Amino acid sequence: MSQIHWFPGHMAKARREISEKIKLIDIVVELVDSRAPKASKNPMFDEIINNKPRLIVMTKKDLSDERITNQWLEYYRSLGYYAICVNLKNFNEHQLIIKICKEILAEKMAKEAAKGLRPRAMRAMVLGIPNVGKSTFINRLAKRKATITGNRPGVTKAQQLIRVDKDFELFDTPGVLWPRFDDIQIARNIALIGSIKQQILPLDELFIYAVEYLVKNYPGRVEDRYQVTIDLDSDWIEPLFEDIAKNRKIKQVRGYTDYDRVLELFYNEIFDGSLGKITWERPETSTN
Repeated sequence: MSQIHWFPGHMAKARREISEKIKLIDIVVELVDSRAPKASKNPMFDEIINNKPRLIVMTKKDLSDERITNQWLEYYRSLGYYAICVNLKNFNEHQLIIKICKEILAEKMAKEAAKGLRPRAMRAMVLGIPNVGKSTFINRLAKRKATITGNRPGVTKAQQLIRVDKDFELFDTPGVLWPRFDDIQIARNIALIGSIKQQILPLDELFIYAVEYLVKNYPGRVEDRYQVTIDLDSDWIEPLFEDIAKNRKIKQVRGYTDYDRVLELFYNEIFDGSLGKITWERPETSTN
């Protein structure tokens, strides 16, 4: 596969803003999708963040495989990161994130106080690629009544500084992807968590990959959901389309199976959890 380029102009702008504002913040809260923790972790951020303290928050806990999620948490912690996994639909977990950030920064803030520096709110920057739950996280913390200031030193109108409480502020940034995907595996997994449109990849090829992965790693999921039999050693692809269409009563188009409707159904049921909790990557096959 040739390189997939995906870098809308607003993402290039966001990268510049992150680079400019990173010196103003105390800690980075990096959100990744627990269904694909490697694919949804933007390597560009490592270049920008440098040595800032970082908390990795794995989201979509309700949609991912808990056993593999725990392996990912151990993996990130072994690399020296603070890491937790949350379901952002649970408000209390947003508060947990703030509590952990304050614990991470407690020593730094104490040193500043010992030097006689004026007490101030801790500043966190929230980073993540599209669709990892960043907007939900920000809105829940801010209770949709955030104080957004654009007149502080170094804060432009395009950069939002949100006061969460008297001790904690957030820099919000748009979701940022990186300029291109050199790895087909990364592109597939990003598509299967909905962070890029599936249409940038051949939909039928993505379907084949997803089904093969599920049959091998989550046996019975696809078969039970659609009441089908799948033998990967046989010519299974077209019969599976036909069987799913029949099971879900998808009408034919001019006498042929409506492949587009089958694909739409399949991807929607991956995204909403109808096919069960799925994790598309395992840490033993990943590198930092």
